[in-house]
Amino acid sequence: MELYFSPLACSMATRIAFYEAGYEATYIQVDTKRKQLENGSDFFSLNPMGQVPVLRTDEGELLTENTAILPYVADRFPHAQLAPVGSLERARLQQWLGFISTELHKALFVPLLDPNAGDEVKRYTREKVDIRLDLVAARFAAHEWLLDAFSVADAYLAVVLNWARYCDVDIDRWPAIAAYFKRVTARPAIARAMSEEFALYREQVEREKERERERADATRA
Repeated sequence: MELYFSPLACSMATRIAFYEAGYEATYIQVDTKRKQLENGSDFFSLNPMGQVPVLRTDEGELLTENTAILPYVADRFPHAQLAPVGSLERARLQQWLGFISTELHKALFVPLLDPNAGDEVKRYTREKVDIRLDLVAARFAAHEWLLDAFSVADAYLAVVLNWARYCDVDIDRWPAIAAYFKRVTARPAIARAMSEEFALYREQVEREKERERERADATRA
């Protein structure tokens, strides 16, 4: 399978799932600012939204959205036990994936991380932080994972919580969340994914700085 990803983006959750399963996928980096692949081709041709992740299955089908991709990957590798099989617990998995996707990823962190979001947008968003993280903290006050065992929902939550440091959201205000984040990021698959993607992110930032220098030089010339 092929995963189209951007370093430290939510696509990292699928990388984590692959690592947990011991599967060697093909990883294709996307420049989400330019909506291009590394070879310069148009990413919009794969996803009209221009967003990662995109998963190309072994059958050549394209899947988008973490709420679809992560359960699919879990089902492809049942030995890794990344998703429950019972109907109620499976519904709980979808409940948490939906919550992470809509209430944390999109509702909180997208506007807080967006440099184009104005002060009023960020103020409004910060008013929503406590009620959402209070709910997460309540879960971890009595449970180790989002479900009865580690799942793809935890992979997704680990990625999203990792963004908190970049937008001045202090998860230490919620000791149960801080303890969970320390616990989950100690898993070898997650530690590996984060280390690798952080290095790729730094390379991406340096390439962007070089492009900016070249544009500045061209303007002065």
